[in-house]
Amino acid sequence: MSKLVSGADPDHTCDHRLAGMLARKAGNLLVDVRRKALSDGLPAHRVRAVGDRVAHDHLVEALARFRPDDAVLSEEGTDDGSRLTERRVWILDPLDGTRDYGMPGSAEWAVHVALVVGGAPVAAAVDLPAVGRLYGTLQEPVPDGCDTPRDRPVVITSRSQWGEAEHVAAAIGGVVRTCGSAGVKAMAVVEGTADVYVHPSGLYEWDVCAPAAVAAAAGLDVCGMDGSDLSYNKARPVVPGFLVTRPEFTEAVRSCLVW
Repeated sequence: MSKLVSGADPDHTCDHRLAGMLARKAGNLLVDVRRKALSDGLPAHRVRAVGDRVAHDHLVEALARFRPDDAVLSEEGTDDGSRLTERRVWILDPLDGTRDYGMPGSAEWAVHVALVVGGAPVAAAVDLPAVGRLYGTLQEPVPDGCDTPRDRPVVITSRSQWGEAEHVAAAIGGVVRTCGSAGVKAMAVVEGTADVYVHPSGLYEWDVCAPAAVAAAAGLDVCGMDGSDLSYNKARPVVPGFLVTRPEFTEAVRSCLVW
């Protein structure tokens, strides 16, 4: 299972705080941009495009000021491969859940900011701007057991992903729920409104890196859908699916999946 690791600075305190600051500021900008764009009557595709660009530009420009020697891999950027020779790389999804961002009233979108050193995450933050919640790698681990009483465990997955989630739910006596944004789904497990997050197909590193790091720092078990530890800053920046489990469900979930 993937765990958060430390680099040269054992705590990476400044990097933790920077990740949170950047994610929160980008999130605030996105809230303002969406409000104005919708009030101006822009069509959904234009709202999404403007949000993607504003958040990307903010994050890249801020990192150029605060961490000028670090490399950046962003969903909205151009990847020239130079990051592959760098030890410190920031992996960004400036607007995760872009489709939902263009839908008035939807809260299922997020900002992902993560720093990897030598291919492993050392600091990260996930901001859920529409609900005003920021999660980061400095948070306290989640307690054992579920904070939200319910009759059955909740397995959360994407709207387009079916099969594995139902299999997992059957194995633990749970129910399946769906929503948008990998960050939103992973943070549902972090905050205890879900117990397992299953994404059976491949994802890009920017979809996964920050949510995985925050979840691991919170004491959850994180891996690829093939059971592998997740690594980042690869030449082909993809991961083999994504699985996040509360520890009390990990053994049962692993046992029901064929790896």
